[in-house]
Amino acid sequence: MIRGAFLNPFDTTVYHLINGMAGHHSLFDHVMIFFAKDALEIYAVLFVMAWFALPKRDLEHRHALVMAGLSGIVALMINVVIGHIWFRPRPFTVFQKGTFTQLIPHSHDGSFPSDHTAGSFGFAAGSWGYNVKWISWTFTVVAVIVMFARVYVGVHYPTDVIAGMVIGVIASKITWKFSKLVLPLTTLAAKLFRFGPIQQGARHSRLRVM
Repeated sequence: MIRGAFLNPFDTTVYHLINGMAGHHSLFDHVMIFFAKDALEIYAVLFVMAWFALPKRDLEHRHALVMAGLSGIVALMINVVIGHIWFRPRPFTVFQKGTFTQLIPHSHDGSFPSDHTAGSFGFAAGSWGYNVKWISWTFTVVAVIVMFARVYVGVHYPTDVIAGMVIGVIASKITWKFSKLVLPLTTLAAKLFRFGPIQQGARHSRLRVM
């Protein structure tokens, strides 16, 4: 395993710029803490809400939800592989005390890449071009906030979250390659809730696969 902080002017400058906002406004701090800590739980709630909010017969967009969820999982799996290859210490173990504000407790595990950001952007990118706009936009806005929040609370470098974003997008591309294999599972799940079929199954053939 390769170990090292590999600090650079970009990480140092942007980290202190964003993290320097922390600790001055209690309400904003609590909002950032919420998104930084509970991103995966937020997406789980959004998934359930979207699943039941979609029209009863809409299998296509429910399938896109499932693919988005799987994209988030694949992103986290990619992160595990990278984390076993390169260990980057957390910024709160590298920067001198008094030069940063850490708003949440965190283990001293690897910092690169950001799991929360990768999972969030896996969800978001997995919906791009496949789901209705309100779902795609909601997932994306939350992912961007999570990306910012992880640096704000002091537990990630900017390049950690940028890498997480890229991994999430890549994971979505990979996951959608297997859309046809996952479709029967989506159909089964939809039937359990008495959703579908979609107009005599005509729309099944129109499910887009990358």
